[in-house]
Amino acid sequence: MELDTVIAVPFVDLRAQYQSLEAEVLEAIRDALESMELLLGPNVHAFEQEFADYCGVRHAIGVANGTDALYLALRACGVGPGDEVITVSHTFIATVEAIVNVGAIPVFVDVDPDTYTMDPSKIEAAITPRTRAILPVHLYGQPADMDAILPIAHRHGLAVIEDACQAHGATIRGRRVGSFGDAAAFSFYMGKNLGAYGDAGAVTTNSQALAECVRRLRDHGSVRKYEHVEMGVNSRLDEIQAAVLRVKLKYLDDWNARRRAHAEAYARVLSELPVVLPTVRPGVEHVWHLYVIQVDERDRVREVLARRGVSTGIHYPIPVHLQKAAKGVGRLAGDLAVTEQVARRILSLPMFPEMSGVQVAYVADCLRRVVAQEVSTVVQ
Repeated sequence: MELDTVIAVPFVDLRAQYQSLEAEVLEAIRDALESMELLLGPNVHAFEQEFADYCGVRHAIGVANGTDALYLALRACGVGPGDEVITVSHTFIATVEAIVNVGAIPVFVDVDPDTYTMDPSKIEAAITPRTRAILPVHLYGQPADMDAILPIAHRHGLAVIEDACQAHGATIRGRRVGSFGDAAAFSFYMGKNLGAYGDAGAVTTNSQALAECVRRLRDHGSVRKYEHVEMGVNSRLDEIQAAVLRVKLKYLDDWNARRRAHAEAYARVLSELPVVLPTVRPGVEHVWHLYVIQVDERDRVREVLARRGVSTGIHYPIPVHLQKAAKGVGRLAGDLAVTEQVARRILSLPMFPEMSGVQVAYVADCLRRVVAQEVSTVVQ
């Protein structure tokens, strides 16, 4: 069957969001430039308080990016050379990179086959006398099972650092991610639910001591200008990016609501197809950073969708433990059969707040026809 007119559907459309905010964003940037307080200035301090309030925590510390947020949170929690950190391989490499960069050893456990987040039943078998922390990933916008993870950590005296880089605004029983662990890391990379216009990040925590430590470490280990009490890094949130984030934070809940509406629309249309749709854990409010399905012949499906104008992604095609960069790094706590299986089948469909109903319907219809193999050749 030949399809109708091709509609171009980007994987994410940052321009559409910018156009809706252009006047506010340009005014915020202009004000920041006119003040010329460009390093840890008023916008950084204001955004830190606003984001802490949003997450329901006492402290948010702005840093340069999400990878640094993970690194600094680990350091502030006392994780260092020779320590082990339990995490997952089904994640972006930055999760593991941060562990390695503090000198610690990543210990990989498998993920839950339904939610793709850390499988709590695998954690205790991975714990050794060297284990210092657990680093669960709130993946695709869905929180990890913190109700199961936290008691394990408490029993064994382990720190918990949340990787919340894909879950801005997600909740468990009404409580936002970033408020469960000893600390949490957020990325404000431009494509995230709350994105800057470049790189930016934050660490959240309820601990005064951890917050003070991260503030020192992000600024060369300094307590005041030219007085350094430890070796830190240069990882300060940019004042202009903070100004942009302050504008965008006001709209985050509305954007997340739109993402949920798109996810519901996808589910309605795709529910009868031979694909595995996302599962939402009970008691959780998913924020749909990504809409990820499993499908047979993933690469063929993706190729045909691309020819029909539908951009897709794979998050992630190669698990971290199989990456060349991770050779000889860390250890596996049992096999990672689920991780390796889903990596071969997952496909991320377009998902962004500004999607139109026509775009959602078009993506779903293209996928329906491709999976049903109604399209063998397509119009370029």
